[in-house]
Amino acid sequence: MELWHIIVLAIIQGLTEFLPISSSAHLILPSELLGWQDQGLAFDVAVHVGTLSAVIWYFRRDVGQLTVAWCQDTLKRQVGPDSGLAWAIIVATIPAGLAGILLDDLIEEHLRSAAVIAATTIGFGLVLWWSDAAGARERSLPGLRLRDALIIGLAQALALIPGTSRSGITITAALFLGFNRDSAARFSFLLSIPLIAAAGMLKTLDLIGQGEAAQWQPIIAGTLIAFISALLCIHLFLRFLERIGLMPYVIYRLILGALLLVMIW
Repeated sequence: MELWHIIVLAIIQGLTEFLPISSSAHLILPSELLGWQDQGLAFDVAVHVGTLSAVIWYFRRDVGQLTVAWCQDTLKRQVGPDSGLAWAIIVATIPAGLAGILLDDLIEEHLRSAAVIAATTIGFGLVLWWSDAAGARERSLPGLRLRDALIIGLAQALALIPGTSRSGITITAALFLGFNRDSAARFSFLLSIPLIAAAGMLKTLDLIGQGEAAQWQPIIAGTLIAFISALLCIHLFLRFLERIGLMPYVIYRLILGALLLVMIW
C-alpha cells in the first residue's frame, strides 16, 4: 500500500466507524470505484485496533464502572443501574454475533457491491431521518430495559449488510424506542466495543492462519491514524449532536447513494 492510501483508509475507518454513514461502505468504495488494491487483512486488524482503542479510551470511566458493576452483580448479586446497562450491552451484542457467524459467507459473496451499498445508504438514511423526526426523545440510559437492548441488538445485526452503518442503525432503533439523541449515541458507542473487539479478534486469527509476514510500518501507521481520527470523531459527534441533529448525515447518505447510482449506471 502507498502511504497516502494508508492515511486515507485509516482516516475513513476512524471517522465512519462511529458516524451514522457506514464504515464498511467507505472502505469498500475505494477498491470498487477507484481501483485501489484491497488493503489486506493485516491493515483491517490495525484499523480495528485503532478504533477500538479510541472508543475504550474515550469511555474509559464508563467501561471501568460497567465492568466493576457487572462483576459485583455476577459474583455478589449487587444489582444497580450500571450492572443493568452492562447486561443490556451483552444482550444487545448477541444477535449481531450470531448473525455474523451464520451469515458471514453469504454476505461476503453476494452483498459487498456498490449497488447494495447505494441502496442501503439511501434506504437506511431515510429511516434514520424518520426515527429522528418521529422519536419522542424523552428516555435516557438509566431507563434502558433488556427488551430495548434486544431490539437495538436485532437492529445492529442488519449492519452486517454493507452500507447500513452499525452506529446509524442502532441510533435509529434507540430513537424509535423514545431515547434522546445523546443516550442513543452513547449506547451505540458502548455497544460497539464488544463487536469491534470480536471482529478484530477473528481477523487476527485469520491473519495468523495465513502465516504471512507482517509489514509493521503500514500497520502501526494505520492503527495510530485510525485511533486519532476515531477519538476526534466521537468527541465532536457527541458535542454537536444535540445542536445540529442527524439531518446532515441523512443528507450526506442521500447524496452518496445518488452518486453511487450514477456511477454504477
